[in-house]
Amino acid sequence: MSDTLTSATRAEYCVVACAEAWRDAGEVLASPMGTVPMIGARLAKLTFSPDLLLTDGEALLIADVPAVGAAPRVVEGWLPYRQHLAMVATGRRHVMMGASQLDRYGNQNISCIGDWARPKRQLLGVRGAPVNTLNNPTSYWVPKHSTRVFVERVDVVCGVGYDRAAEAGPSASRYHRLPDVISDLGSFDFETPDRTMRLRSLHPGVTVEEVVAATGFALTVPDEVPYTREPTAEELRLIRDEIDPKGLRDREVPS
Repeated sequence: MSDTLTSATRAEYCVVACAEAWRDAGEVLASPMGTVPMIGARLAKLTFSPDLLLTDGEALLIADVPAVGAAPRVVEGWLPYRQHLAMVATGRRHVMMGASQLDRYGNQNISCIGDWARPKRQLLGVRGAPVNTLNNPTSYWVPKHSTRVFVERVDVVCGVGYDRAAEAGPSASRYHRLPDVISDLGSFDFETPDRTMRLRSLHPGVTVEEVVAATGFALTVPDEVPYTREPTAEELRLIRDEIDPKGLRDREVPS
């Protein structure tokens, strides 16, 4: 067992798993939602995806990779909302969204919990989730894997899953793609014959039984499940010293 493996935290494995979502992405806009995905996108930019486009989280394209919370030193363009939407509609963005609920086909809910007419909890609303999922690659980040999030059926469909995209026909399924789901327990995809969720890797210290117990639907589990790859020494240095020196990642995924 390497020194890197014994020293990396669960949050740092999650960062690496998120970064891998943008591996070799080329010149597309990364839209990470959440602290760990933000660190992951910046790590990808500094390592294996140098052409990745990053923003300041508001309306500027940035050329450098500042620490989380720091202002950019080099601004290379203006990205107003209308131009951002144009990139979405033409598939030139890979967004990593959150999910209040997610089902086996990748249908996502961020709108409300309970019946639409009388919800128990009001959340963000549908927002741009349908357009995201039908026009550009959409992955998901879940910092606390549980049966409350991974459910048999979402209460409201915001992000469109593989079953509903197929039912809607080519106009919905043509550009529909959900490459990755990353949680604090492991990484997942939909590379199965029926396009349902599959366990792709476990973060070190996590068991298959733990993941299955925390998932509210039948998860496809291969006979052999690898561990999420360990961060390299250089990746750990970038995460700890340059991208997230304040350790914000550990607040989202405590060790």
